[in-house]
Amino acid sequence: MTPREKFIAALEHKPISGRVPHFELVFYLTMEAFGKVHPSHRWYGQWDQMQETERQLHRLDMAETYILTAERYEHSAIFLHPNPASFEETIRLIDIVREKCGDKYFLMLHGDATFGIPDGEHMLQFSYRMADDPEGMKREAAANVDAALARAQKFAEHGGLDGFALCADYCFNTGPFMSPSQFSEFVTPYLARLIQGYREMGFYTIKHTDGNIMPILDQLVQANPHALHSLDPQGGVDIAEVKRLYGDRVCLIGNVNCGLLDTGTDEEVIESARYALKHGMPGGGYIFSTSNCIYTGMRLERYELMLDVWAKEGNY
Repeated sequence: MTPREKFIAALEHKPISGRVPHFELVFYLTMEAFGKVHPSHRWYGQWDQMQETERQLHRLDMAETYILTAERYEHSAIFLHPNPASFEETIRLIDIVREKCGDKYFLMLHGDATFGIPDGEHMLQFSYRMADDPEGMKREAAANVDAALARAQKFAEHGGLDGFALCADYCFNTGPFMSPSQFSEFVTPYLARLIQGYREMGFYTIKHTDGNIMPILDQLVQANPHALHSLDPQGGVDIAEVKRLYGDRVCLIGNVNCGLLDTGTDEEVIESARYALKHGMPGGGYIFSTSNCIYTGMRLERYELMLDVWAKEGNY
């Protein structure tokens, strides 16, 4: 099986032989690993002044950076972050990656359109609006989904894209920003319609949110994504419990503790990786991953230590 085929098999709860699939939502340590700036960190303030030959060099370098990451660290999927992020440039990046590696890797883009946690500047206003203008918020939520699905239809017509990572964060470590009842009113119906629309176009969906998702876990599963990411242990999410509750209904991705990769001991990193594999792998429907991403400032050797555990213990 190709990496892409194994990734899809996990999303669909189909049998896999050999290594359990692995990917990271983002691998930011490209400077340390390859001497290349990560595409999402590049500044394109002079994009409009570039000649087309310069733009094409940027596109090629971005594609090569993603492919290098997937090849070196055995990722089964690539989450593309086009920069600039216009529809036209996104299509060009998809085409270049496909031209260079064919169907070897599963390709995804960000595709969420639901309300996440507002930033600190707008948090109070958002909270007041849920009480003062609920119908206006629902109209906005519906319009956001309509726009996302219209964009996705263009990708479906073009081809080359496999799915979307839905990256609106809903939860703090202590629990969801919205109460479960508010979540059921302002998020769940729109998340479900978004996912259903993507499914009807043939796309796979991975719902990402950090933090303690347990009070809204049932609603997330009811929205019917193919997978849940990141099963955050820093938010008290235990993959063993999520697997027991819903492992037969949704693929699970993650649970290796990012905080321990950053500040824990080697032994704690090893134990966290082992725990995720031990409880995620049985019965299939699991993709090995950290509980967020490989972020700037993390030591590369800690990620490589996690992968050593995967190589030795992540085999069916």
